[in-house]
Amino acid sequence: MRRADRLFDIVQILRGARLRTAQEIADSLEVSVRTVYRDIDALVATGVPIEGERGVGYVLRGTLLLPPLAFSQAELEGLALGARFVEAWADPELAAAVREALVKIDAVLPEARRGEIWRDAVQVKSPALIAAANAQLPLFRQAIRQRHKMQLNYRSATEALTGRVIRPLAIEAWGHAWTATAWCELREDFRMFRLDRIVDAEILDEVFKPEKGRTLADYMKRLREEGRRP
Repeated sequence: MRRADRLFDIVQILRGARLRTAQEIADSLEVSVRTVYRDIDALVATGVPIEGERGVGYVLRGTLLLPPLAFSQAELEGLALGARFVEAWADPELAAAVREALVKIDAVLPEARRGEIWRDAVQVKSPALIAAANAQLPLFRQAIRQRHKMQLNYRSATEALTGRVIRPLAIEAWGHAWTATAWCELREDFRMFRLDRIVDAEILDEVFKPEKGRTLADYMKRLREEGRRP
């Protein structure tokens, strides 16, 4: 969790009327008590009206006003629709994260508009192939973020099973399936893999560095040159 998110969460926890101990806050945020002490000191230094002391507890005194977010109706509906897509198509970790993001947005909307973002006017259903790929999404997101190579057992459209070592570069949702764009070390070229055809996958310890001719930018440049992307 980023520190900015943690500071926001501490303020939300302290909005209740009762005294909160540092241990309670630490347990809620899954951090150490020492981290809570440092964060509360930082909040107090910026003028947040927190009262209390170490070993006793803390409470938020007075009213802490955050400027209301001025979203139009269309903007709120767009955010809600995007969240519905993530909940239906992505893995549980991202689904939980987007729900928490909506909670934070709703908390700072003008009072008269709170709750609008939770209206279920738009529904998104998860296609079977999307659901089948969800188990692979956290692995690919982690490997792309950390630039780790991956090893796959992959079943092609003709049912041929091959082992691949890849450099994952991006994941894409196509409406009917998730795919991963990667540099394939077996084929020595870019390849696109459907996540629902991956039999099993693991992240390797080996880290890869961007190399000319093997990056996502290189792949996108090739597509543009071939007229497959604008």
